[in-house]
Amino acid sequence: MKTLLKWLESTFHYHPQDLSLFEAAVTHRSAGNPHNERLEYLGDAVLNCVTATLLYNTFRSAAEGELSRYRATLVSGESLAAIAANLGVGDYLRLRQGELKSGGFRRKSILADALEAILGAIYLDGGFTAVSGVIERLFAELLPQLPQAALLKDPKSKLQEALQSRGVALPDYVVESIMGEAHAQHFKVRCAVPSLNLSAPGEGGSRRAAEQTAAQNVLEQLIDLWRK
Repeated sequence: MKTLLKWLESTFHYHPQDLSLFEAAVTHRSAGNPHNERLEYLGDAVLNCVTATLLYNTFRSAAEGELSRYRATLVSGESLAAIAANLGVGDYLRLRQGELKSGGFRRKSILADALEAILGAIYLDGGFTAVSGVIERLFAELLPQLPQAALLKDPKSKLQEALQSRGVALPDYVVESIMGEAHAQHFKVRCAVPSLNLSAPGEGGSRRAAEQTAAQNVLEQLIDLWRK
């Protein structure tokens, strides 16, 4: 308990009032109750609000769509997992033995969820001002590194725009399989453009991630096709 407290103070520069909130925040559902799913939900909402405000104040001439793409990049699973890994969140996760053996403490989705849960705990424990300060510090170095908004369009959006520019019908996305337990599912999706006889698979820890991968694979096929 003292180790968790010291880590929270030194890493997040925050002194918890109710440490039980943070013990729950680092507890994966596989390890029993209370776990971090409800706190993750709350942290996700707070994170989106604070990053939206940061971006609004930082990029004063950016349009709504550009701000949305910036925010999606900042709070993506990849981004949050990288931040969580750098903070050492994996060292404090509470996981079922099976999850530990399978490397759950390094799994990006688990790390990202735990970080959001910690932010949710800070919000409940210290209020909006406290969690805003933590989030601003966590993302301070990432804001200046954001590329032009036009470069941040996700593969699904890029594929849709490419097809629409040629008057081609939008792609279909079909879930081919879902594997794993509810807290650690793995999706296999196929993206298809029937009118061009193109299709490609994609995999990921969520349906959205799998669809994005599949869309990227079809987009690469499309570029090759139109180059010929």
